[in-house]
Amino acid sequence: MTIERAPVNPWTWSMEMGYNQGELVTGEPRTLYISGQTAMSAEGKPQHPNDMKAQLILSLDNLESVLGEAGMTLENLVRLNVYTTDVDELFQHYAELAARLATAGVAPTTTMLGVTRLAIPTLMVELEATAVA
Repeated sequence: MTIERAPVNPWTWSMEMGYNQGELVTGEPRTLYISGQTAMSAEGKPQHPNDMKAQLILSLDNLESVLGEAGMTLENLVRLNVYTTDVDELFQHYAELAARLATAGVAPTTTMLGVTRLAIPTLMVELEATAVA
């Protein structure tokens, strides 16, 4: 049995921002719960202090690496939680995230939260996700 995904959008404004209000997944999917991905090197060293755009791009790259290890891609995302220490600055670079999702043809359900700090003080953004295949 294959999985089917259907967007659930009682309103259309969220689709203009690149996400669905809900995603109904049916079938027998494999589910991958992904820990928060940040701007960390392969050696576990934080990268790009004070550079929100570079941190966001590396966090997305790291998210795609985890997906790839599970045989998935961004196309499989159904949920994306975004944590940031500066919501206003993240919005200045949000097009980077929206473009990657649009290229993958997905609009996963999304929550963005402003937080006081992340686990490592120099980090500014963290992406936590759920994917199905």
